Amino acid sequence: MRVVCPGSFDPITLGHVDVIQRAAEIFGEVVVAVGVNTTKQYVFSEDERIALARRTFADLPGVIVAPIEGLLVDFCREHGAEIVVKGLRFSSDFEFELQQAHMNNHVGDVETVFLPASREFGTISSTLIRNIAAYGGDVSAFLPPEVNEALMRRMAERRG
Repeated sequence: MRVVCPGSFDPITLGHVDVIQRAAEIFGEVVVAVGVNTTKQYVFSEDERIALARRTFADLPGVIVAPIEGLLVDFCREHGAEIVVKGLRFSSDFEFELQQAHMNNHVGDVETVFLPASREFGTISSTLIRNIAAYGGDVSAFLPPEVNEALMRRMAERRG
């Protein structure tokens, strides 16, 4: 069965990797949908985020990465998926994601499955990682090595 794991992945964290690996084990095929959220300011361009995700999942069978434009339900239909998998860290994640799940089901007959974050990744977020990295903090424990290197380079460029 094919499922979709959507997100902006700026940057992709080990928490994302954990959810996507677990989704692949459960469902077999995962399409990692890298999107743009117009309310966010990104460290990496869409092309860079897609490239980093593809490198991160290159050796994971059943996982492909694709850009998403437009509605998630349309993307799911185009990729033959009827289920969206979302990772949850906190109750606030659940409240937001539940609204999205209800709307996706109403608009496009897509179901949502929630996977709780693993204990070791439950408190990290891309936003927190970006903020720490912006000041030169070590975030390597929370990122795939190649993503960490790219983030450190980008933040060094920004600091001048």
